[in-house]
Amino acid sequence: MFQSRCLRLIQSLGKSQQLKFIHTEPKKRFYKNVSIVQSNGKFEVNLDQRKLKTPIGSPFQIASEPLAQAVANEWMAQKGVINLSQMHVNGLCNTSIDNPGNTDKANLVASILSFLETDTVLFYGEEPPELMQAQVEKWSPIILWFRERFGVQVEPTTDFGVTVTQNDLKIMERHLMSYNWNALQGFAFGVDALKSIILTLACIERRVTVVEAVSLARLELLVQTDHWGSVEWAHDIEQHDTTARLAAATMFVHFNSAQNTVKSKNIQM
Repeated sequence: MFQSRCLRLIQSLGKSQQLKFIHTEPKKRFYKNVSIVQSNGKFEVNLDQRKLKTPIGSPFQIASEPLAQAVANEWMAQKGVINLSQMHVNGLCNTSIDNPGNTDKANLVASILSFLETDTVLFYGEEPPELMQAQVEKWSPIILWFRERFGVQVEPTTDFGVTVTQNDLKIMERHLMSYNWNALQGFAFGVDALKSIILTLACIERRVTVVEAVSLARLELLVQTDHWGSVEWAHDIEQHDTTARLAAATMFVHFNSAQNTVKSKNIQM
């Protein structure tokens, strides 16, 4: 009995390792054309004549035509090797369809809310002195906007912890629960990129642009590197990656929240 269970476990692990290998090893581009097709009121992406599928093999079908266009553009932009890790809209669609974490809406909202107590813009640094000055100048208007927009009482600190009241958490929970499942996936992706609910909301509600939100999230790094020096290429890579992630997240929230007209078409890219 014990041996048979072990054998099944080993076989299961073997399959998971094979799946991991399949989806993480770089693949050469195997297609020439990318097209979008409407099917049963949803949009699919075709690579030549092959229907795009998710990592677990589910049909890749989404309701938003602009997002389908964005995914098609990501596939079309691949050169010799397919770099899935940089295809953020494609990845968000896959996550929404497959739900690999097997989570539900309430748990997803709870995981997003957990960032509020450690929100990037709520922690002010006192050294060097120009850092505090920059944070007061750049972050305080965003915090004030957040407090007024949602009627919460969060305060920044120079200490190690921010106190968030239960009332504030309930207010933000109600707001986040107003998003649909797909939009919340984009929201979670943006919050993880910036480590800030406040900046992500400011970006989604167009209080700041994507570029401005990323700059605000990296404010301490920018001030510290101006003061102490930097490894420019490493910081540039991080900035570009964060910007790409937040842009994809914002787009994903927007097009999963907006009502888009569905038209029958086959668009060749």
